[in-house]
Amino acid sequence: MSRPQKLKEVIPGLWRIVQRFSPYIRKQQMLIVISMLALFCEIGLRLLEPLPLKFVFDEIFAEQSNGGLSNFPFLVEVLNTRTLLIGSAIAVFAITGLRGIAAYWNTVGFALVGNRVLTEVRSVLYCHLQTLSLSFHNNARSGDLTLRVISDVGLLQEIAVTALLPLLANSLILVGMIAVMFWLNVQLALLTLAMIPLFWFSTIRLTRRIREVSRQQRRREGAMAATTAESMAAIKIVQALSLQDKFASVFTGQNKKSLKEGVKVKRLAANLERTVDVLIGGATALVLWRGAELVLSNALTPGDLLVFLTYLKNAFKPVRDFAKYTGRLAKASAAGDRILDLLDQTPEVYDLPGAKPASHFAGSVEFAQVSFAYKSGHPVLQGIDFVVQPGQRVAIVGHSGSGKSTLANLLLRLYDPSKGSILIDGQDIRNYTLESLRAQISVVLQDSLLFAASVWDNIAYGSPTATEEEAIAAAKLANAHDFITNMPQGYHTVLGERGVTLSGGQRQRIAIARAAIRQAPILILDEPTTGLDKENEQEVLDALKRLSEGRTTFLIVHDLDLAASADFILYLERGRLVERGTHDELMQLNDRYAALYRLQATERKRSEDSRHQPKENSDVIAC
Repeated sequence: MSRPQKLKEVIPGLWRIVQRFSPYIRKQQMLIVISMLALFCEIGLRLLEPLPLKFVFDEIFAEQSNGGLSNFPFLVEVLNTRTLLIGSAIAVFAITGLRGIAAYWNTVGFALVGNRVLTEVRSVLYCHLQTLSLSFHNNARSGDLTLRVISDVGLLQEIAVTALLPLLANSLILVGMIAVMFWLNVQLALLTLAMIPLFWFSTIRLTRRIREVSRQQRRREGAMAATTAESMAAIKIVQALSLQDKFASVFTGQNKKSLKEGVKVKRLAANLERTVDVLIGGATALVLWRGAELVLSNALTPGDLLVFLTYLKNAFKPVRDFAKYTGRLAKASAAGDRILDLLDQTPEVYDLPGAKPASHFAGSVEFAQVSFAYKSGHPVLQGIDFVVQPGQRVAIVGHSGSGKSTLANLLLRLYDPSKGSILIDGQDIRNYTLESLRAQISVVLQDSLLFAASVWDNIAYGSPTATEEEAIAAAKLANAHDFITNMPQGYHTVLGERGVTLSGGQRQRIAIARAAIRQAPILILDEPTTGLDKENEQEVLDALKRLSEGRTTFLIVHDLDLAASADFILYLERGRLVERGTHDELMQLNDRYAALYRLQATERKRSEDSRHQPKENSDVIAC
């Protein structure tokens, strides 16, 4: 029982990775069978490879010195010595050539298996990340996740092809050669096996340390990737606040620690390689000493000793390779652990058993005593209860942190309520599949993200089946068609990452076009005009007015002038719905909403007065 446990220590975590990836490995059964056949052919040819040398030493040389062949007398009668030597040389060449062909096919075959399996794993991992809930992504660092998908899978892929599969093949060769060594001479074989515990002990001792250091280095590389992604994503702020040196200092510190850990791994791996070389040298010396004694006592032929030493050299090749690749295998194990950690993450929001695709929504929305908390004991929404009829426009207002955007996130089922339920057309939204629910809700955010793709692609992301005519119609509704057609390639102009090549108003109008092309019955507008100048704001408001016609619309705003035009208003404070009604009703109520509205009106008037006030003339007149 102890042997498998120690094997797992020597190859840490790799068996768990193979087990987890077994469904993908089984898809490559035919290729695996062909590669295994080629491998067994290689093993057989490797075992045959030294036999022509034994024939030359024990038969041809013996015939020359003793005057006759002991084992194959009929060959001497038919063939002369030169012919036998040529035949032996041809046999060596043929066996080596066939072995090379077999090795090529099993190497290529296993490489294809490894590449195909891990390419599929990378796709599965990426798709799995897309399904994980916002609560996971809010706590994760995007740079580290990118490193896992790209670099960790790539490292595992490379090492599976260049180290792990060759080691497995050589291990089978080791078994075959040890069997032949016992057939040649039991005493020398036992002497060889006596060295294995020393190999095992030294390998386990150093591998544990290599694995731990490799894990630390991989975590450090993840932190560096996260720092890089974070600073590049916010490069404008970094440069504006002169934070380059601060981020560079953090990155340099992580980089130096990674270098130190990398050097330590190399040092430990080199130590292991040299230890194994010394042990192999010791085993070879013992076999040579005892084998020579057996040859001198005629208990063993010179050819048998030569073949035995050849097998001994080849038999310990997997051990030498394991020492050579231990550092890389440890990195592969660490990378595999990071991949499995992600695959083991389960989304908090998912399709419940029995969930069905939603039919076309009429647009009735009800929040029934909904409560929610991102962290237990810290409620964000408490007892929210209201009904919106199809086609109504409801404004959600309140101070920052009151839970306005959280309410929209719950409607999209980015999170599920802690208590209560949300109903669309009288059905709990958890009874619908996520895809069918979200397909019928359009969203325009305060900072709508555009992708590094063409304008057409960015609009069509709202409805992948949309035609070009529908995209143009959506752009016209969003007041975006004119500036799009003035761009260098019109709708085929490729935008910069996050749409940085456009103004804020242009980005927002393309986002509105993306929402319009979806033609969803429910619309969420989350601070859609914040940060825009008056001209762009009016363009966006005109587009939003057309977009919301006939749709159930949730308008999340701080500007109560925008809220005043809604059919009714919900006023949130510290996660509670404290006031509701039309603008006129809430003004007559003369409570929180009315006070905030008057405050904003006073600030607007003061701002307009200061803008229109003439500048004072200078008392000094230049001569």
